[in-house]
Amino acid sequence: MLQYITWAADPNIIESPVTVRWYGLMFAIGFIIGYNIIARMFRHEGAPEKWLGSLFLWVMGGTIIGARLGHVFFYEWEKYSQNPIEILYIWEGGLASHGGTIGVILAVILFSLITTKRSPLWTFDRLVVPIALVGGLIRLGNLFNSEIFGHATDLPWGFMFVNSPQWHAMYEGQACHPTQIYEATCYFALFALLMWMYWKKNSEERPGLLLGVFFIGCFLSRFLVEFVKNDQVAWESSMSLNMGQLLSIPFILAGIFFVARAYTRPRTMLRYPNRFADTGSDR
Repeated sequence: MLQYITWAADPNIIESPVTVRWYGLMFAIGFIIGYNIIARMFRHEGAPEKWLGSLFLWVMGGTIIGARLGHVFFYEWEKYSQNPIEILYIWEGGLASHGGTIGVILAVILFSLITTKRSPLWTFDRLVVPIALVGGLIRLGNLFNSEIFGHATDLPWGFMFVNSPQWHAMYEGQACHPTQIYEATCYFALFALLMWMYWKKNSEERPGLLLGVFFIGCFLSRFLVEFVKNDQVAWESSMSLNMGQLLSIPFILAGIFFVARAYTRPRTMLRYPNRFADTGSDR
């Protein structure tokens, strides 16, 4: 019986003339596919095509800035407070998914106020569908980087991350939980569920339902996987629940609230003209 898997993937796809990393490729693929999914939704519902480019820029900016600042403030404020200029050194690593989520939330609120003039829930209910896919692809990028893995395990699917200095320092000779795969699997399943809810069940006609299901599916998965994942920073070792779990709880509760709210309000019947609108006016 297979006792472990030796993981020695090169994080770089090519190194010359420019370096292209698997993580960056996964990120880019996620945004490209996500853009096309949103475009298909906007056309399906008759939203203006010109909203697409604006939403893409808002979400891209919110994701990167939020994820970076989330890592800075949630995990390593002591370090960056002493050297604020290093906050800009994003190429050195250090992104937090909870910060990215907060960044996207703020970006969508601003996008809704400035561009759509609709409730932010309208955008959230569509945007969370591809975000679940992007989350899974990013975790695959973490796998290629041999980072964010779990505790030692004797399960047959344990990975030995031989390219990781952290693994050599902490677990030399021991297989570890491939928590990147655990999370990616959960996010891909969530993506499939949300696609089914949107295209087969018209769940977007219950404002907040898709957002609520996303929050529950994404952050409950994150909360559970954290039990077998290594702490991101040393000071988390003294906590009964680590920072990732504590930050997940408000999103899980918000998800429950939005699902309950969606089912206690009348269903909104939408038209589906299957073409982009000429203007940004509401139906």
